[in-house]
Amino acid sequence: MMELQKKAAPFSSTGGMIYASLGVVLNIVLGTLAQTLQIPLLFLDTVGTIFVAVVLGPFAGALTGGLTNVIQGMITNPRTIPFALVNIAIGLIVGFMAKKYGFKFKTALITGGIVAVVAPLIGTPIAVVMYGGVTGGGTDIIFAWLLASGQRIFTAAFIPRITGNLVDKIGSCLLVWYVIRKMPPQYLFGKR
Repeated sequence: MMELQKKAAPFSSTGGMIYASLGVVLNIVLGTLAQTLQIPLLFLDTVGTIFVAVVLGPFAGALTGGLTNVIQGMITNPRTIPFALVNIAIGLIVGFMAKKYGFKFKTALITGGIVAVVAPLIGTPIAVVMYGGVTGGGTDIIFAWLLASGQRIFTAAFIPRITGNLVDKIGSCLLVWYVIRKMPPQYLFGKR
C-alpha cells in the first residue's frame, strides 16, 4: 500500500522533492553555463526537466520545468518566464513517453526528436508576439539574417530555433538516458 502511494504522489516523499529541486538547479546552472560559454546549438536548460520527468513522471517534470522559468525569471531574466509553457510541455511529453515506453536509448532518441519539434512550435509564437522574435540568445543573429533576406517573421524565428533544438533536445534526452543508466537503482524510484 505504501509503495502505491509513493508512485501516485512522488512529491509527497522527501526524495521526490529533492529530485525536483535538483532538476530546477540543473536547468538553471547548465542553461547559464551553455549561454555563458556560447556553445552553438546547445541550451542545456531542460536537462533537469527531462531527468525529473523520466524519474518521477510527467506532472513532476512539468512542475519542475515551469518552476525553472519562473525562478530564472525572478533571478536573472524576466524574459524567460513566458517560455515556462515550453518547459512544461517538455516535462509532460518526456514523462508520458518514459511512462509508456520506458526510457531506453531508442525512446530517448525519439522523445528528443519530438520535443525538438514541439518546443519551437510553442516557443516561436511566444518569441514573436512578446519580443518581436528577438530573445537575446545565440539564434538572434540567424533570425536577423533570415528576416533581412525576406523571410516572414515566424519563419525567421522558427528555423534557427528548430535547428538548435534538434541538437539540444536530442542531446539532452540522450544525456539523461546515459546518466540514468549509470545511477544505482535505489535512486530511481523503480525506473530503469
